[in-house]
Amino acid sequence: MKNKSHIIVNKDFVRGEIDKRIYGSFVEHMGRVVYTGIYEPGHETADEDGFRKDVLEKVKEMGVTAVRYPGGNFVSCYDWKDGVGDVEKRPRRLEIAWRAIETNEVGTNEFMKWAKKAGIEPIFAVNLGTKGIENAVSLVEYCNIKGGTYYSDWRKEHGVEEPHGIKTWCLGNEMDGDWQIGHKTAQEYGRLAQETAKAMKQVDSNIEVVSCGSSKSDMQTYPEWEAETLKYTYPYVDYISLHQYYGGQELGTEGFLSQSLDMEDYIRTVIGTCDYVKAWKRSDKTIYISFDEWGVWSVPDKVVAASVDESPWQVAPHLSEQIYTMEDSLLFASMMMNFIKYADRIKIACQSLLTNISAAIMTQEKGEVWVQPIYYPFMHMATYGRGKVLQGVDEIAAYDCDLRKQVPYVDYVTVYNEEEKEVVFYAVNRACDKEAEISLELQGLETVALIEHVTMHAEDKKATNLENHDLVKPKQSDASRLEGNTLISKLPALSWNMVRVKIM
Repeated sequence: MKNKSHIIVNKDFVRGEIDKRIYGSFVEHMGRVVYTGIYEPGHETADEDGFRKDVLEKVKEMGVTAVRYPGGNFVSCYDWKDGVGDVEKRPRRLEIAWRAIETNEVGTNEFMKWAKKAGIEPIFAVNLGTKGIENAVSLVEYCNIKGGTYYSDWRKEHGVEEPHGIKTWCLGNEMDGDWQIGHKTAQEYGRLAQETAKAMKQVDSNIEVVSCGSSKSDMQTYPEWEAETLKYTYPYVDYISLHQYYGGQELGTEGFLSQSLDMEDYIRTVIGTCDYVKAWKRSDKTIYISFDEWGVWSVPDKVVAASVDESPWQVAPHLSEQIYTMEDSLLFASMMMNFIKYADRIKIACQSLLTNISAAIMTQEKGEVWVQPIYYPFMHMATYGRGKVLQGVDEIAAYDCDLRKQVPYVDYVTVYNEEEKEVVFYAVNRACDKEAEISLELQGLETVALIEHVTMHAEDKKATNLENHDLVKPKQSDASRLEGNTLISKLPALSWNMVRVKIM
């Protein structure tokens, strides 16, 4: 079967408007994400606050718009009060989630300095594992109240005169998981989240809050967790969170890459569950999705350090420093395209994690910074994926694999940026040995010129950037052309592609 696809989009058939926060990432106090990741005093590029400027440059180039902080599993045993005030007086704590030592050298105010330098919107998580309402409310007061109260004046004593004004707050992390410190049943979490959200909004009525949804699509409690918790939280929260990681490289390439379709099923089911509770509540309010932890989980043959001390209670240990392949980057790209496809309901997404652990950006302690293959699809979508998502009607060749039937060889999404007068076509060719031939008919749009076709593929699907940091990277392609208002493209086997078209 030939790998041919015909796609029609029309500028008047819009799926949704893209919220720039879907191009977010995640910084957790885990392994080397913070210490020797974004923060390393004494590094040759460190600024006056100890932040690595080489990493900041990569974060900006990547196009990251929002960052969730400080966890993650970490937050469920974290007291934010340990991370403010005189650094030299901050306690060293046993960090139970990852069995490390937390020095608390970086805390709320330090992260907010970094956020300003990086130009990102902060998304904070509160501890609903070992803490609760008071700890969450006091943090909102510390961060968002101008002054004249105990915690806002405490912030001023710590040298931060103006409030941080943090808008978005997550009510705990993965509370459905029995691995979580302070794990709760749906009923226990629903009641606590309800009362915490109410109290936090009493302090600052302008904030938005995110209720914990399912930690992955194969949780035994999914989707009952969403239905049950939202019965309590629906009037008080603005988003429900989803998390998802996929491994499965041993499934074979076509099976591995098909998993983004499971993610689509997951998204649709949670949307349906939210809307069921909306009807049950007789509400006119719509709950949106914050997909605030996602990524590919890779256990490769090659690792960053051949010999790593895995004993517990270290400071910033090497932990889960995964090395991504060309193949991994294609599943990553398809997962990320899902946030664009469902832009009508997904408003926030945070790739996990920003540095060193399942990360796009890798650092060497006292050394260089380099990027993994997953960096490039993120950069392409974050940079050019702005505006309206056009609904496609298509005829695409498909294959069957052990995980599911009728998997399209080509996964795609089309974005119309009216302000910049361009259409951007993103596509993954899942076929291992077949070039894809694409015709994209742009109805209601008058084309002017082909701006560029950027493609990324490699002869070896297991190629990484570990030893040669430039081995897997995008390049310009001459395999696209315009015939009137139709884009004709050829996509290499196992490739990531971005095609930009200038329109009237």
